[in-house]
Amino acid sequence: MLHTTGFFSPLLAADAPEQPALGLFLRVLQDIPGCKSLVNFFNVTLGFASDAPGLPEICFAALLSFGLMSLIAALYKATFRGPKLSQDYVHTLMILGIVVSVIVMVIRGGDGSKAMATGFGMFAAFSMIRFRTSFSESRDVAFIFFAMTAGLGVGARQYGLAAVTTALICAMIYLFSRGNWFAPNRASHYLRVRVTNDINYDTAFETVFAKFIERHDLVSVESIQAGMMTELRYNISLRAQHKPGELVAAIQQVNGNNRVLLTSAAPSRTLGTE
Repeated sequence: MLHTTGFFSPLLAADAPEQPALGLFLRVLQDIPGCKSLVNFFNVTLGFASDAPGLPEICFAALLSFGLMSLIAALYKATFRGPKLSQDYVHTLMILGIVVSVIVMVIRGGDGSKAMATGFGMFAAFSMIRFRTSFSESRDVAFIFFAMTAGLGVGARQYGLAAVTTALICAMIYLFSRGNWFAPNRASHYLRVRVTNDINYDTAFETVFAKFIERHDLVSVESIQAGMMTELRYNISLRAQHKPGELVAAIQQVNGNNRVLLTSAAPSRTLGTE
């Protein structure tokens, strides 16, 4: 009786069909009982096992990128604290992530070993991105990079990694945003006071400020109304036991009932000190 082990086993192994390499997402699914047909659907129907992405896989990647960008956009809207939500910016987040996914898939092609060429191609593509308007808040820049990172993961055909990390980062951002982590202990305000030229503003408000304000810094002094009046601008922090209306009323008694404007330094917070 002939045995197939021994000398002929390497030859038989070489003749056996090569099993397609599975990504992280498909490897997890393969270990779940009853999901083998789903793995075959991704590998055969969508062509995940092929060297170059085909049309079904490109459509899947575009839809997945759209879903992840929608999640990021919804998170941005839910945690937004600025004075005005820009719909154009939210749409830009979604468009940018989807376009980045397509660009990376085109540059990467079918050869995943060309890491250097892919890196230079992505750098050239991202260098074309310019924003005509400045961002009002620094978190807007962070969300741009967040959307680009999720798009990169999808474009690199790391679908499971992109989906899991995007969901995890969104959960963390929502957690510390809703928890109001690292918020200042005291609310800061901008104070604008108009006085006539016969008032010595260096000493006129000392008593009022000592009673109502914990800290104040004179930012600017501006001559207005053809030199007839002077406008003072302060950065202040109210004391806990006093309200903004009490401060405004006290200042108006000193400056001759002229204009007093108190605004919050953080647009997301009210004029209250809590």
